[in-house]
Amino acid sequence: MNENQQQINSDNLELATIGSRVKAFVIDDILITLVFIMLYWEKFQATDDMMALLVIMNEGVYQVLLLKFIYQGFFVWYYGATLGKIFAKIRVIDYNHFGRVSLITSFIRSFFRIISEMFFYIGFILAFFNDSKQTLQDKIAKTLVVNA
Repeated sequence: MNENQQQINSDNLELATIGSRVKAFVIDDILITLVFIMLYWEKFQATDDMMALLVIMNEGVYQVLLLKFIYQGFFVWYYGATLGKIFAKIRVIDYNHFGRVSLITSFIRSFFRIISEMFFYIGFILAFFNDSKQTLQDKIAKTLVVNA
């Protein structure tokens, strides 16, 4: 792509709103939760005890983290957006050339997204304090979230 085409493409970009990003986040988390429930449905049905349910959920925490990592990384790389982002009409692009995110970049972003979640969502709060609305994972992976 020559410089003029890149300038035209970057002129049409509009940063995604915090509201659309929250919508995408909620949708993605609901989808991950549903997949987790489907995977462990038999165990959930087999118990009536609340403590046993908590133990089952605790045992599956690493599977959920792996599922989130793969889901976020693959969808952002392959489609430029997760299902939640597609529904919210936003997508992830490379900060430097405004194009598609590479496989390595998408998985770096996915990893740090999980880190942000694990530490009280502090990484997400960064989006409120910079002009490009970048979260921790966006800053580290050098990505932007824009309207699709």
